[in-house]
Amino acid sequence: MSLKRPKISIIGAGFVGSTCAHWAASKELGDIVLIDINGDAAKGKALDLFEASPVEGFDSHVVGTSDYTHTKDSDVVVITAGLPRKPGMSRDDLLATNAKIVGDCATQVAKYAPNAVLIVVSNPLDAMCHVAMKASGFPRERVIGMAGVLDGARFRSFIAMECDVSVEDVQAFVFGGHGDTMVPMPRYVSVGGIPLTQLLSKEKIEALVDRTRKGGAEIVELLKTGSAYYAPAASAIQMVEAIVRDKNRILPCAVHLKGEYGINGLFVGVLAKLGKTGLVSVPTLEMNAEEKAMFEKSAQAVTGLVEDLKRLGF
Repeated sequence: MSLKRPKISIIGAGFVGSTCAHWAASKELGDIVLIDINGDAAKGKALDLFEASPVEGFDSHVVGTSDYTHTKDSDVVVITAGLPRKPGMSRDDLLATNAKIVGDCATQVAKYAPNAVLIVVSNPLDAMCHVAMKASGFPRERVIGMAGVLDGARFRSFIAMECDVSVEDVQAFVFGGHGDTMVPMPRYVSVGGIPLTQLLSKEKIEALVDRTRKGGAEIVELLKTGSAYYAPAASAIQMVEAIVRDKNRILPCAVHLKGEYGINGLFVGVLAKLGKTGLVSVPTLEMNAEEKAMFEKSAQAVTGLVEDLKRLGF
């Protein structure tokens, strides 16, 4: 008798969503439902991916649809739906548009998959986590934002290139909001166990930190007509894997803090232990005065977004 596979629903069949489905299927994390307002596009991408399964040798079942009933009893739901900022669109326009989209998605998830863990990828990330939590009514353990894994991966990539070492030997993470105020933590970075501060000058480290903060914008500028999707999707699926395989991995994620680091009622990027219930715990990390000041500044930026949401009626 075969064991029931985990069920993973991915909302949004654009570049990020469809690439999430690709990574999840290739890792055989479970059966996959790809949801999009354009049901035919979701069906086409899902069918195309499933037809790769004999070649790649994975047994994940992949379906596409616009019908949320197919998300019933999902273990994890990844929300990638939302619009990128377009020319002439104000920050408020983007915030309001994506808040409505994410709110509608989270409401549907709560209806058909009330026990799922929600992973939010849509931007502005920290604000969209608040929208998803409010719309779903889920506890903080089951609403988690994907940002730190991606920002940390960029930081690790740049460090590996600068030090000419394998990315596997670089350990690094990023705190704070997903944006210009993110807080890379070079004091905690190691390369094969060697502190980064022993390998690179302060100036080079600061340059890598700056590039990490601008990592998304760098790719947008190069692509001209889009934004990153390989690394964001891979980062979201690393979180999915930690949950469906109950790995208790410690990953940098946006979580709803309840007094940790002196912050209450706000989604901010910190280290989080992820397992089958979603957020298992928030390990505490010592920060020096400079790191604490940057973290608090980042939290204030998130607070500003949340206040904007309230002003816009969300």
